[in-house]
Amino acid sequence: MSMSRTRGTRERLVVIGGDAAGMSAASQARRLNKPDELEIVAFERGTFTSYSACGIPYWVGGDVPDRDRLIARTPEEHRARDIDLRLRTEVMELDPEGQRVRARDVDSGAESWTSYDKLVIATGARPIRPDLPGVDAPGVHGVQTLDDGQALLDTLARTRGRRAVVVGAGYIGVEMAEALINRGYEVTVVNRGSEPMSTLDPDMGRLVHEAMEGLGITMVNDAEVTGILTGDDGRARAVATKDRDFPADVVVLGIGVRPETTLARAAGLPLGTHRGLLTDRSMRVRGYENIWAGGDCVEVLDLVSGQQRHIPLGTHANKHGQVIGTNAGGGYATFPGVVGTAVSKVCDLEIARTGLREKDAHRVGLRFETVTIESTSRAGYYPNSSPMTVKMLAEHRTGRLLGVQIVGREGAGKRVDTAAVALTAGMTAEQMTTLDLGYAPPFSPVWDPILVAARKAAAKVRGTS
Repeated sequence: MSMSRTRGTRERLVVIGGDAAGMSAASQARRLNKPDELEIVAFERGTFTSYSACGIPYWVGGDVPDRDRLIARTPEEHRARDIDLRLRTEVMELDPEGQRVRARDVDSGAESWTSYDKLVIATGARPIRPDLPGVDAPGVHGVQTLDDGQALLDTLARTRGRRAVVVGAGYIGVEMAEALINRGYEVTVVNRGSEPMSTLDPDMGRLVHEAMEGLGITMVNDAEVTGILTGDDGRARAVATKDRDFPADVVVLGIGVRPETTLARAAGLPLGTHRGLLTDRSMRVRGYENIWAGGDCVEVLDLVSGQQRHIPLGTHANKHGQVIGTNAGGGYATFPGVVGTAVSKVCDLEIARTGLREKDAHRVGLRFETVTIESTSRAGYYPNSSPMTVKMLAEHRTGRLLGVQIVGREGAGKRVDTAAVALTAGMTAEQMTTLDLGYAPPFSPVWDPILVAARKAAAKVRGTS
């Protein structure tokens, strides 16, 4: 469905979105092509580029004192590399047949069409804003971009009250709750699920719940928000549920995000069940030779379940950008898929997961065994050893590793990387027991907690085969 376009010997690459995937793609394409070979034009509707959205809660909470520390590469640095970066410019329409995009200057309202030979869609994701009364009132914030983070900080600076309500208890909700506690707010988290962190099984989420309450956060589970109540000034003053109202001087939406694919959908590009763009292994949009997509706006292959998933993480976005930039720049690269690894924290409690939860395995029709073990981060006799809980899922009969969840103190979270490698390699729990992991008393027990779980899982699989 591509159309050839001759512009001398120089082609034009247009990038929509100036954060991780978009600017990684632009930068990689520039490394492979000189300016007289490839013109690169990038549109970004915000005021920042190449920043760490994952760092926003830590900036809001004060752990990161300066917003600019979250910026990996400034607009001026991109422009110095002959990338025509246009800030505060929003793409309003895609025309794949005509190979052009229509963009609007946010400040002046002026619109113009820009043609392309190659197109990269990196429009990211947008915070879910449920269709509820008052959800758009002043004082209600989603947190996805640096502009969002700045808007929230501006509200905190203007607000006299010290009551905050966070709606949702996923990664962003939990991290923002801690950030607001650090800012001296009384924080209530209103959560629709039975426990926080729905990316974990409920039994592991319960450990997070206890840690949040220990931090002084009020957790309200199994609560359905019915609206945001506003005062005479129109600003948010409470979050309403079916059972009661929770007073709030500021409200943060931590419900999650959806792929921002409005443009793609209007242009007829293929979307998956999670509303994300569908691509092949080279990150090309399916059916379009000259259009690539990456980052939070796409769906990716889950290597464990074999199904498409939407997993909005900066790690994936940067890898997508490298693959896209290589291919758009004339090289060859692929992105094989993910196993769903993520890590977070609440105060000093580290939370990690990779692979499938129990409900994920049930959904795809897998039979499995589960084990949960208690261990320590270091040898038990070594100072400052702390407890750790590891849950492992292994496939019934085959013993293939399906997923791992870890909750513990210092030294717990990054242990999930061992499981992520094992999942990617398709290892069984039995095979994992022989992994030659590093050992010394300051770093782990003789049997690392991951290996203890693998031994127990392998024995359970053997016992049920």
